[in-house]
Amino acid sequence: MEEKKFVIALGGSTICPEKINSDYLGRFFRFIKKEIKKGDKFIIVVGGGYIARNYQTASLEISQISKKERDWLGIHATKLNAYLLKAVFDKEACPTIFDKRFKIKDFGKYSIIVGSGWEPGNSTDYVAVRIASDFKIKRVIILGKPDHVYTSDFEKDKNAKPIEKMTWRDYLKIIPSSWSPGLSIPIDPIAARLAKKENMEVVVANGKDLNNLKMILEKKNLRERL
Repeated sequence: MEEKKFVIALGGSTICPEKINSDYLGRFFRFIKKEIKKGDKFIIVVGGGYIARNYQTASLEISQISKKERDWLGIHATKLNAYLLKAVFDKEACPTIFDKRFKIKDFGKYSIIVGSGWEPGNSTDYVAVRIASDFKIKRVIILGKPDHVYTSDFEKDKNAKPIEKMTWRDYLKIIPSSWSPGLSIPIDPIAARLAKKENMEVVVANGKDLNNLKMILEKKNLRERL
């Protein structure tokens, strides 16, 4: 059986919208366990979610904290979520959190590698794309709140329309050109530019729909891609 390798950016808002969504986390755990029994391997980069934004918001209420320090707060939140995921998968997961480029260079005897944020200036989207490039994996799956890329913020604009397929050039036209801590868009601009440079496909999907994720893994659903 051919071994397949996947990179997933698991949005923090999916596992921790306001508190840890243990029901979802349990379903995701069981889903991935079934997939690795087939011989598949996963690098899962976890976002910060509510924990990150809560700390970043609190810091701004007290002091004019710098963007860099806000980023570090978010990064440490991603590490906390990453340790949670690693603990859940236990022996199937590499015991080292992938929190620095080249810290982990291969799967070794493990089926799962869990990553967190790395350094200020980008999000875990970028980390996922960079890891995929380094591991020579040409597709990244971003699991978050939206089930598509939209023409505008679908939570604020009722006229926002889903875009089922688009080029990186077109995507970069509709998002902010620079990164700021807490920026909430399907793929951050730093990650998008890297993915464009590496000619990489990124699939954006609703993290809660695991049936859809299964189809994406099997390449039966390629609607929401760049």
